[in-house]
Amino acid sequence: MIDLRQLIALRAVQREGSVTRAGRALGWSQPTVDYHLRNLERLIGSPVLERSTRGSTPTPVGVLVLDRGEEILTLSDRALRDARDLAQMGRARLRFGTFPTAAAKLLPSIVSQVSDLGIEIDAELEEVGPLIAHLNNRTLDAALLYSVPGYEVPLRPDIATTEVLRDPLLLALPEGHPLAGRASIDRAALLSLHGERWLLGTSRQDPMDSVLVDAFAEAGQQLEVAIRTDDFQVMLGMIAAGMVIGLVAKLAAGPTHPGVVLRPIDDPAFARSVLLAAPIEGGDGPSTAARQLAAAIRNAVARSEHPAAG
Repeated sequence: MIDLRQLIALRAVQREGSVTRAGRALGWSQPTVDYHLRNLERLIGSPVLERSTRGSTPTPVGVLVLDRGEEILTLSDRALRDARDLAQMGRARLRFGTFPTAAAKLLPSIVSQVSDLGIEIDAELEEVGPLIAHLNNRTLDAALLYSVPGYEVPLRPDIATTEVLRDPLLLALPEGHPLAGRASIDRAALLSLHGERWLLGTSRQDPMDSVLVDAFAEAGQQLEVAIRTDDFQVMLGMIAAGMVIGLVAKLAAGPTHPGVVLRPIDDPAFARSVLLAAPIEGGDGPSTAARQLAAAIRNAVARSEHPAAG
């Protein structure tokens, strides 16, 4: 089994460029650093360093070990910190990212529920693209993301996702729009809006926008994107003024918006899947804290849909 000191020694040599300087940086003797590296090489059965009079650099095998080793050391540090937090304060800390509309509707309930379980949330609000990057870099312990049918979330293979909500997309129209009187919008009616001015999000890779743009492209049409914004209130104001139309997720929508009507779209492609993503730990799936977080999110969703029951 790999000794963490072997990974620490290899990382230090990579950073410092030699075994001697690595020992100096770690406060270890040069023979101690060399001892751990030689043991690592015996364990693997292959050199992890290219050694010369000018210094030492990792071999391809050493680079692979470092790539995996960084994750191991990060998780080890995190486990130690969380255990200390729990021992000293009776609490564990979870770095949790979420997109803003989910934060507005769900975060207070989520924080309240996991707090009762001894979990303290450090929340980070970002759009989906940055959240994915933070998860892949292991700077978040869990994140709430969304996708739509046919669009994969580009996560590392060691990150698991759990659907916590299927969130329908609604067509947002000004009150006086010709389609505003309909109870719902079928695909043909939606595609008839190719001549309208549309409001989309600021990210051109947003799955909610991609499913709309691709639906029109399949019909040989191109949307006129008049405005891009992620500010929900700005969006509603512009739609109410008759300047644009757009899509709104049901989770983001409140009961009423003066001057705006929201109509469901009769097409299963127009729904987003809200996902809790978290790294797999030890081959057994997400951590206990992440599983407790998923349960808290589902409860928060249920309470938002049935306020009287919460």
